[in-house]
Amino acid sequence: MDRLLNVQQVAERLGTGVRFARRLIEERRITFVKVGRHVRIPESAVQAYVTAHTVEPIALRPIGLRRVA
Repeated sequence: MDRLLNVQQVAERLGTGVRFARRLIEERRITFVKVGRHVRIPESAVQAYVTAHTVEPIALRPIGLRRVA
């Protein structure tokens, strides 16, 4: 079973403010668990969110090989 994180801990892991983490929950863009009136987010959900939103760099041609007109 995953460790459940509170909103503050999720914000710290993502390097964002608490407001952004709360918005992810409100918009249901991240998996969360209701424990009474508390909201908790599984660690695996945070990792899945980061993985899903990771953008790979593109390969560019070397700059030094340009032709001069």
